[in-house]
Amino acid sequence: MSRLRALWQASVNATKRAVVWNSEDLFPPSERFIFNFNSKDEVKKWHLYSDSEYGGLSSASLEITDSVSGGDTSSTGVFSGNLSLDMSEGSPWRIRRSGFCGMRSKKFDGYIDLDSYDTIAMKLRGDGRTYISTIYTENWVNSPGQEEDNSWQAFVCVPHGSWRILKIPLDSYLPTWKGNVIEANMEMNPSRVVGMSLSLNAEGGVPGAKTGPGDFRLDVDWIKAMRSL
Repeated sequence: MSRLRALWQASVNATKRAVVWNSEDLFPPSERFIFNFNSKDEVKKWHLYSDSEYGGLSSASLEITDSVSGGDTSSTGVFSGNLSLDMSEGSPWRIRRSGFCGMRSKKFDGYIDLDSYDTIAMKLRGDGRTYISTIYTENWVNSPGQEEDNSWQAFVCVPHGSWRILKIPLDSYLPTWKGNVIEANMEMNPSRVVGMSLSLNAEGGVPGAKTGPGDFRLDVDWIKAMRSL
């Protein structure tokens, strides 16, 4: 192949790659997996927290379990544990409220861009309790120099029993600071998402939902971003 022809062919290939990349960028898929709990490696992407870090007695675990349906075996995540309002004797901590647990994703490598989507969807099987879905974005709301991520939260009421696909519009997430809603007119920046979490408290939540101390269990199949329009 002549040098001129080689240069021409390289140019054509580069153009094809550019066209493919641009088309995917302009027309992203209507849904995108963020987390898929179909492998034990998924557990490595999360860390657990609870009031036990501050002298409380609540506990939580996250594991991947296998189930058989119609002869097929599938894996799903199980976030479970126990909520307690008690405190360890002699604890130096003086927290105002105990009885909480959560699972928070480790920070993404950089961030994920969800600007092309307007909804978070989750396939869950619950226990009648209210859970809290949190999206963490790069800090641009708080004071300059403050390193903590911005957090945006929405309630997820998961009825007891069968699997449900629950959808939460991104504009339903409210800005929060240390669990309290920020009373200000602010919008999330979905192009800079750095993490997510699912958590619950023994008290509070959606009226009519199960509350109080005791065991909890939330089965999680997947979490996706979706575009409804």
